[in-house]
Amino acid sequence: MGLFDAVAATATEQDEPRPGDELVAPADVVMDRAFTLADEPAAVWPWIVQLGKRRAGWYLPARVERFVPRRRRAAVRVVDRWQHLAVGNVIPDYGGRDETFVVDEIDPPHTLVYRSRRGRTDVSWSITLRPVTGGTRVHLRLRLGPVRHVRLAETVGDAFDAVTIAGMAAGLRERLAVSPPAAR
Repeated sequence: MGLFDAVAATATEQDEPRPGDELVAPADVVMDRAFTLADEPAAVWPWIVQLGKRRAGWYLPARVERFVPRRRRAAVRVVDRWQHLAVGNVIPDYGGRDETFVVDEIDPPHTLVYRSRRGRTDVSWSITLRPVTGGTRVHLRLRLGPVRHVRLAETVGDAFDAVTIAGMAAGLRERLAVSPPAAR
């Protein structure tokens, strides 16, 4: 299984409507990623809700994070101060010093939708958790529009997104495997 296969959304997942789709409609570029974790949505949710720059970070595997400066490494536990997210909250993003996401929808432990504007491009990022046999299916959908250089976004942007989400999936698996139940 290749890196991109590890976070590939199924054709059915790609075709299903997701919360937040209406925020960027029509979208010039849609990136769907999905992966399965061995824990139930209620155990995964605290890790998802604390994602973000100057928050819990972006969960890379330990073998990768050891090359990241200590102050920029992602949290290795659930942190209470990042668990209280509400519609309208602004979350710093890695897209640039002043880039942010705004919480548009939140329905614990299943749905978190962010929106943003990057220049003239509207962005939505939907994260949904669905229980499946033996754990949780995590689906992430990024929608962009209008996009000036669609081909570039569909190639370079898509590859960057796949690598980022594959890293996050591996980092989440590590953290969930060692996280004591009381910390969840």
